[in-house]
Amino acid sequence: MEFNLSDEQRILKESVDGFLAAVYGFEQRHKYMKEKGGWSRAVWSRLAKQGLLGLPFLEIDGGFGAGPVETSIVMESLGRALVLEPYLPTVVIAGGFLRHGGSAAQKAIHIPSIVDGSRTFAFAQLEKHSDYELNDVTTAAERTADGWVIDGEKLIVMNGENADALMVTARTQGTRRDRTGIVLFLVPATAKGVSIKNYQTQDGLHAADIVLSRVEIGPEAAIGDPLNGLPLIERVVDEARAALCAEAVGLMDESLKMTVEYLKTRKQFGVTIGSFQSLQHRAADMLIALEQARSMSMFATMAVSFDDPTERAKSIAAAKVQIGRSGKFIGQQSIQLHGGIGMTMEARIGHYFKRLTMIEHAFGDANYHLRRVSESGALL
Repeated sequence: MEFNLSDEQRILKESVDGFLAAVYGFEQRHKYMKEKGGWSRAVWSRLAKQGLLGLPFLEIDGGFGAGPVETSIVMESLGRALVLEPYLPTVVIAGGFLRHGGSAAQKAIHIPSIVDGSRTFAFAQLEKHSDYELNDVTTAAERTADGWVIDGEKLIVMNGENADALMVTARTQGTRRDRTGIVLFLVPATAKGVSIKNYQTQDGLHAADIVLSRVEIGPEAAIGDPLNGLPLIERVVDEARAALCAEAVGLMDESLKMTVEYLKTRKQFGVTIGSFQSLQHRAADMLIALEQARSMSMFATMAVSFDDPTERAKSIAAAKVQIGRSGKFIGQQSIQLHGGIGMTMEARIGHYFKRLTMIEHAFGDANYHLRRVSESGALL
């Protein structure tokens, strides 16, 4: 099977890497973190001008018609540069919901605003009790003569502080863990009854806890099947998991490069510590873990296009297991090999480990996905 990038994909990779190298140095990132919501509008606008925000959308919708491979290329580059901007919640997740489930009117209204960078989105799904289960939803949506009324609370909503609109999962019928009766709604962040509490997460990004109290929305706010939206939600979340796998590979790749460079320059007892055989072995183990993660990330990228949702979910779960294992190992070894400096806020390497840790817990950690793979009857 051919795993090499095409000429167009190589150009895309070189273009994104070159752009981020110019605008996303470590000191520049610190400045972006101080802006409202923790990311730079100027960088977001330049990502739009580069065409990266319109990458996965069809040409008839104003995009470029790219596929999962191109998304993984961009996500890996974003990980390598520790980018703060909300590409995942806006382009991958909200864009995925619109691509796969949006009506013609919804696409016409919202996709152009994603492509040109004028609006960002957030996915409000997690609740206090739901852990990683997408079908565990108690937020309620009640049908009215004029549309819907939504009541509920959502936690750790990435980009929730700055989003112009929220993609909210809510239950229209059934009990807490029923797989039917879950619908996705598009809710304006400024709608009456929406309360947003913002905070910074461990990796430097921003999230919000959101309370929806008798929020009234029109009938056009429902995305996809108004009675059974869970298959759409699961499909797009699987795409998000695959994208996170690619981002993690970028983080791990850069962590290994930084660590090897440190081993080549840091001296102890009059010699570089990279000359010690035991540390060379650790670096070699890190490389093996990276290549295992890279191969499984490629597999997840391929699995996004699987027609069978069960096979897609099982394959991406297996990839998330390996990404979690490799990320934890490479992150820990990177910190140890850097020594005490690796624990400081001034050291870049520690920020990579923090982001890897957050990715591990996004949409299911390694233990959760290992259980999913085991229950599916597949061997890992």
